[in-house]
Amino acid sequence: MKKNKGHLIKHILPGSIAEEMEIEAGDCLLAINGEEIEDIFDYQYLIQDEYVEVLIRKADGEEWELEIDKDYEEDLGVEFENGLMDDYRSCCNKCIFCFIDQMPPGMRETLYFKDDDSRLSFLQGNYVTLTNMSDKDVSRIIRYNMSPINISFQTTNPQLRCMMLHNRFAGDALKKVDRFYEAGIEMNGQIVLCKGINDGEELERSIRDLSGYLPHLRSVSIVPVGLSKYREGLYPLEPFTKEDAKKVLRTVEKWQEKLYSEYGLHFVHASDEWYLLAQEELPAEDTYDGYLQLENGVGMLRLLLEEFADSMERLKEQGMVQKWNGRERKISIATGLLAYPSIQRMAEQMCEAFPGLCVTVYPIRNDFFGELITVSGLLTGQDIIAQLKDKDLGEALLLPQNVLRSQETVFLDDLTVADMVKALQVPVNIVKSSGYDFTEAVLG
Repeated sequence: MKKNKGHLIKHILPGSIAEEMEIEAGDCLLAINGEEIEDIFDYQYLIQDEYVEVLIRKADGEEWELEIDKDYEEDLGVEFENGLMDDYRSCCNKCIFCFIDQMPPGMRETLYFKDDDSRLSFLQGNYVTLTNMSDKDVSRIIRYNMSPINISFQTTNPQLRCMMLHNRFAGDALKKVDRFYEAGIEMNGQIVLCKGINDGEELERSIRDLSGYLPHLRSVSIVPVGLSKYREGLYPLEPFTKEDAKKVLRTVEKWQEKLYSEYGLHFVHASDEWYLLAQEELPAEDTYDGYLQLENGVGMLRLLLEEFADSMERLKEQGMVQKWNGRERKISIATGLLAYPSIQRMAEQMCEAFPGLCVTVYPIRNDFFGELITVSGLLTGQDIIAQLKDKDLGEALLLPQNVLRSQETVFLDDLTVADMVKALQVPVNIVKSSGYDFTEAVLG
């Protein structure tokens, strides 16, 4: 019989149950209530009860069985060496639109890893294709009542889905959605739209089919395929035009109107890029159903503008304009082409409200991935430096937080904030994504 390797404990929280029970960093968790732990979801589910039996193997190999009485859902207070408590599952598809296939060689290894792990849908909000999910995985999600799961649909046409994902099981994988629906599992969906492939009538079909999963499928975002300049040998895909974007928006609006009257949800949402490409105003805030898909760029700019307007009102109410009293401050902001018009408008309003404040906004062209990539989250340090090195940046340069790796000060191309400060000879301030953080950072 294979020996249970267990899960290595990295840290014990002070004052926790684990500390009280003399569990230590370096110990291994083997089982809870006699059940072996596969990953973090087994752990979180099995640890909930008010009475649990926990099997620990100490660093010297001795095994302790601990009987623990605690509050319902109270955690032991342990952190594991691996947050998932298991290996990450890599993608088994070869999608025609995959952005990782469109990256240049020579970048850090982790950027080329394609995950399609349903567990990351719950932990990090990732979208999964369901092709990597076993019946056991589906049953476990239903048993643990885990919600929401984020699903990358692309199309509900089984044959077309097989072609787009380059996986002969991709059409059958959609049947798992029926099981989630019947179990009442909350879902969100996305469709990466590719011109001439899953748009037009195919998009109509997909929205019609997916609306049948309301109300458990709460939202579906439509996002345009991202096309970098590194597409040699890949499936030929074309960028969308202004007229294409307008057609997509009319389809989305038609379905929103129909479904809102029936379900009180707008359900299908176009990402911000479509409105900017079509040169149309962003929808009102209440159209976004509570911003269910911000990570997909759906409503991100609308939320930013709403928060900014609210923040400006508060600053006026607090008398900040009077307190500013003509103080002089000159700064610069760098952002992607997509957000530039909104950021520029906000900067102009602030300069008007606070005399003596001078803000210059620089739209950064994405030379690294190609000009069709316009989001700030894919800007590199080298592009920002190259396009700002001869500019008057004032007393500080502000950058949006999404240009950096999560929790780090490193850009996509491995340049650091310190590298940028040295190259541009100006302090670089990283600004969180909200409109409140924006006004605070601009005023310093």
